[in-house]
Amino acid sequence: MKRDALGIAVAGFGWMGRVHTHSYLRVLHHFPQLGVRPELVAVADEVPGRAAEAADRYGFGTATLDWRDLAADPRVRAVSIAAPNFLHREIGAGLARAGKHIWIEKPVGLDAADARAVADAVRAGGVQCTVGFNYRNAPAVAAARDLIASGGIGTVTHARFRLFSDYAAHPEGALTWRFERARGGSGVLADLASHGVDLVRHLLGEIEAVVADTAIFVPRRARPSGATAGHTRATGGEPGPVENEDYASGLLRLASGARVVLEASRVAVGDQNNYGFEVHGTRGAVSWDFRRMGELVASTGDAYQDQPGRTVYVGPEDGGYAAFQPGAGIAMGYDDLKVIEAYHFLRSIAEGRPYGATVDDAVRSAVVLEAMARSAETGAWVRLD
Repeated sequence: MKRDALGIAVAGFGWMGRVHTHSYLRVLHHFPQLGVRPELVAVADEVPGRAAEAADRYGFGTATLDWRDLAADPRVRAVSIAAPNFLHREIGAGLARAGKHIWIEKPVGLDAADARAVADAVRAGGVQCTVGFNYRNAPAVAAARDLIASGGIGTVTHARFRLFSDYAAHPEGALTWRFERARGGSGVLADLASHGVDLVRHLLGEIEAVVADTAIFVPRRARPSGATAGHTRATGGEPGPVENEDYASGLLRLASGARVVLEASRVAVGDQNNYGFEVHGTRGAVSWDFRRMGELVASTGDAYQDQPGRTVYVGPEDGGYAAFQPGAGIAMGYDDLKVIEAYHFLRSIAEGRPYGATVDDAVRSAVVLEAMARSAETGAWVRLD
């Protein structure tokens, strides 16, 4: 199959920049039907030496400290944006205006205004934009969505979505940009609850109103002495205040009439990436745990009372599973979800129409998160327009 080469760049080369790069290198192995061939042509990161190391390791043709070089480079047609939140608007809108397709990590900026600015630039630039809401790409989530949409559990009545992690639980965790309003925006709302909002919308439909509560449980941290990547510890540095929430919980009313509990924590000692949901309907239920990514627990039938749940292993008929494994019960991993996301992005470019999560999903998520933040300040329900 003859494919046109598509010049790819990556802006920001921390952990997520590497994950995006791995996905580009793997995507044709899993999705040979893709009509374009990604070619790594440039990488940008403001930390001295980081881009050069990435170019040497992964084969990017050019390394630079400035993302603007990517906008000016005619070889670059699409860019992964894996920089910190406060740079999303500037980089995302700038690259879209330059005619570059963008794959940008959530939450797409510091607030809804940032997400809207990127969305406006995407429309004005006539480019495609995929957003990193990767958990919706799990084949089990696709299977749960099909089950719910088919009426397999009846009419959805209520659900719980949880996103618990301990990445910020250690009191020596460094005071990085993630904990500052000016650079990180909201805390666990943007980082984890944004995924929860996307899953709620993806599985159950639009959110009409919210009431929420938030808390900071580790109020001060030490500033790091140098560049950071991931969740770095720091001891002995100048202490500073944590400015955004460690924990958030909310009650959500959906347009369908269903009720949802959404809870997220970055300081949940004992929980490592404990993400998932339980959805209840008038005739059954379905639940998913990210740590057992290839499984669903489904309760279906006509018994109503004392109706058991059974473990279902997703297989080639579910979502993108067949691109990775030939039969049910063979485990997939987190990076596989990003390969599926890369496929959606590149397919969007090849076919000129969106696939997967888009910047409009990011805008809607940001609107919900802002409503939750307002509710946490006032203690009142906030209705979404």
